[in-house]
Amino acid sequence: MSDSNHLQRVAFLGNYPPRQCGIATFTQDLCEAVAQAVPSADCFVGAVNDRVERYEYPPRVHFELMEKDLDSYHRAADFLNFSNADVLCLQHEFGIYGGAAGSHVLALLKEVRMPVVTTLHTVLQEPDALQRKVMDKLVARSDRLVVMAEKGKEILKEVYGVPEDKVDVIAHGIPDLPFIESGCYKSQFGVAGRRVLLTFGLIGPGKGIEYAIEALPEIIRHHPDVVYIILGATHPNLLAKEGDQYRLMLKRLAVELGVKEHVIFYNHYVSLDDLKEFIGATDIYLTPYLSEAQITSGTLAYVFGSGKAVVSTPYWHAQELLAEKRGVLVPFRNSEAIAEGVCGLLAEPARMDEIRRNAYAMGREMIWPAVAKQYYQSFQRARVDRELIPRTAFAGWTLNNRPYALPPLRLDHLVRMTDDTGLFQHAIFNVPNYHEGYCVDDNARAFILCNLLDEIGDDPTGKILSKLTPIYLSFLAAAFNHENGRFRNFMSHGRQWLETVGSEDSHARALWAVGTGASRSRNEGYARLAAQLFECGLPAVAAFTSPRAWAFTLLGIHEVLQHKGGTPEVREMQAVLSGKLLNLWQRYASEEWPWFETNVTYDNARLSQALIITGEQLPDTDALEVGLKSLRWLVSIQKSPSGCFRPIGSNGFYSKDGTRAEFDQQPLEAQATVSACLEALRVTGDSSWLVEAKCAFEWFLGRNDLGLALYDFKTGACSDGLHADRINENQGAESMLAFYLSLAEMNGAGCLAPDTLEAVSAGGEKR
Repeated sequence: MSDSNHLQRVAFLGNYPPRQCGIATFTQDLCEAVAQAVPSADCFVGAVNDRVERYEYPPRVHFELMEKDLDSYHRAADFLNFSNADVLCLQHEFGIYGGAAGSHVLALLKEVRMPVVTTLHTVLQEPDALQRKVMDKLVARSDRLVVMAEKGKEILKEVYGVPEDKVDVIAHGIPDLPFIESGCYKSQFGVAGRRVLLTFGLIGPGKGIEYAIEALPEIIRHHPDVVYIILGATHPNLLAKEGDQYRLMLKRLAVELGVKEHVIFYNHYVSLDDLKEFIGATDIYLTPYLSEAQITSGTLAYVFGSGKAVVSTPYWHAQELLAEKRGVLVPFRNSEAIAEGVCGLLAEPARMDEIRRNAYAMGREMIWPAVAKQYYQSFQRARVDRELIPRTAFAGWTLNNRPYALPPLRLDHLVRMTDDTGLFQHAIFNVPNYHEGYCVDDNARAFILCNLLDEIGDDPTGKILSKLTPIYLSFLAAAFNHENGRFRNFMSHGRQWLETVGSEDSHARALWAVGTGASRSRNEGYARLAAQLFECGLPAVAAFTSPRAWAFTLLGIHEVLQHKGGTPEVREMQAVLSGKLLNLWQRYASEEWPWFETNVTYDNARLSQALIITGEQLPDTDALEVGLKSLRWLVSIQKSPSGCFRPIGSNGFYSKDGTRAEFDQQPLEAQATVSACLEALRVTGDSSWLVEAKCAFEWFLGRNDLGLALYDFKTGACSDGLHADRINENQGAESMLAFYLSLAEMNGAGCLAPDTLEAVSAGGEKR
């Protein structure tokens, strides 16, 4: 290329071999193709690791980042900036980056100074709220977007509002294979003289292979020489989570249908050279995928471009590639149609040959040299679209411009405080206090934490959550008394319940926890048990009189309705409880005292938070306005003259007609304020709420009346409170969880709203 000298360094970011996944292979192939197309350019890779032990990467990989470690994304951005890369080509799939909906990658994109070209391997037509937010940020921080099908461009325009001229449609690259007859390769696989059907790729339930196997009896009735090769390893993530049960089900199905002599499973992740030989031996390729919403299939592209006949369900990528007599489309989940499609091709060699030649002709536009040329053109357009920012080494590295740094997550103390029964309530210094036993309140908070950390992909070792989550849920299940429909609260170390009915607040906090588990847990068993507990425990709240119990229940209801939907009874309870809080407001609030009671006591911000999220969800303008107004007043009175967070002290609280207690300040209040302010930020987009959340969070780190950190940076523990002259050195469960939950929520806000963080750090306000 004549202008190759314009690109001196090209960086690629994504998974990379020897990691076994389609995106790893794609990243490698694309990088090598561009390197060959532009020999003067230094092409290098940043690899995303999904395991602590890492991989043995080739020299092309110049840096690595850990999927779940947010700080490694900042370090990767620094490396890219110092490397003076001319362009960054990012491979995007929601599942390969850490954070909620893969949000960690946004931290990197905010800091890199070179143009970014993002290849979207998935384009969701109906994203959930988190996926939509991440996608909007990703679009904003990418100079150009690459999709592999016209349907992807259409969705970007119609769903996400992306201008057409920002999107390049570039086919999935393929190796340049000769157009040959399948008989040349069959003998080496022991299938000479047979008709070979093939499905390959990482194996999982979404592939729909069971429908292809169910089609075999009818296919074999007409063509008894058919053999079906299912090539590929089970997806590593699926294998770790569920084992190989899908493959075992497929094998049982083949036996039951009497076709075991016609099915070959090859349970390996094959090299490209081996794959070429399998493709060469293929007569018909089957892709019976179950979902239409698949914008890209690398396996389909490989086989199609090599001139093989394809019978496929009509997912988006297949619809485009197989149109105009380039393949056969059959309905989803229809084994009869698959059989008809295969038999029709085998019975009509001339039609199959026409299909093959049409596919091969189009495939010449998809070989890697042609694709690399199109990517190169996209890279150049990205450079033209955006004037490069000067790359002075430390420019913009002042604290005013760098993102707000959060402490790393350390769960050492949580593990120390948990045994096989549950989480201990209290500690003497940093040692669990067996004498005080356990309580539902803390196990509920811990269960919420586990769900949040699992959702955002934040587990320091990758094994802690899988061990702790069922312990906390089991405790909640054991705490529920089915005879009276109430959760008990306190249990002795000897595993004896100390009451038949717990407090209203503890019951409601348990509902909040199981509502969170029902909606967010990725473990089906956990989610179903949590949903069952929520359904059984909700009716009791109708008779409650505690405003905080109403608020905690509303938080649980919000979770259920936001993620899973809810019954009419759940929606009715939401309306009733929000109405009760509004009635309190109408009774007690005034311009001078905009609050729900004559006293400001504990967990105060939860009252405001409950109305903010409920007001948005119903929607109810009055509830939303009251929630925001009350929270604005609350943060105004929880501030010292120096501007640090000063929660209402538990040593007397704050009466409307009296003086407020300045101490003992509790971590619970800081956490509630962080959470409520971040919800206000999410609902309103007003970045002043992030300022308030940050102020409350920094209370843990030493920005408080005594200038003493309550957070223990070595173990992740947190002291139990701030007295007038000292910190309370005991590190109990409630305090520890208050910090962990605050950190998890701040991490979520930091990834999903980095632009807002930048505005706040610069002293501005983004509305």
